[in-house]
Amino acid sequence: MEASIVTGRRFAGSRLRGLAGFTLIELMIVMSLIVILAGIGLTIYTNSVTRAKESVLKEDLFRMRDAIDQYYADKGKYPGNLQDLVSEKYIRAIPVDPFTHSADTWREVPSEPDPNNPTSQPGVYDVRSGSDLKAMDGTSYSEWD
Repeated sequence: MEASIVTGRRFAGSRLRGLAGFTLIELMIVMSLIVILAGIGLTIYTNSVTRAKESVLKEDLFRMRDAIDQYYADKGKYPGNLQDLVSEKYIRAIPVDPFTHSADTWREVPSEPDPNNPTSQPGVYDVRSGSDLKAMDGTSYSEWD
């Protein structure tokens, strides 16, 4: 009887040793799943940041174009540059382009010369982003209307 008790203890002890840790394959599977989930999360985060920047760019372009139109409606001519919109209080400040991180990179599109007044200086008819990056839909930010 004593031999069966010792034998039983030996089996019980080895069983506990086998359950005390994880195998290398189990650890590799868990680490692989963590890496996959982190990659998916990073992709979703990056896309949401890009979408937010695109939304800010659309809003900035809309506001500046609206200010240019109001300037033209009030004065009968386009502003000489974007800084004129600030100095005449049509906008508080020139916004920072979310993709170039600068307020100095906006591309000013000049207006056509006035056929009734050929000596007048052309002004800023439109504004575009100075970024050369592509949007999520494949278009260039510098060509957005």
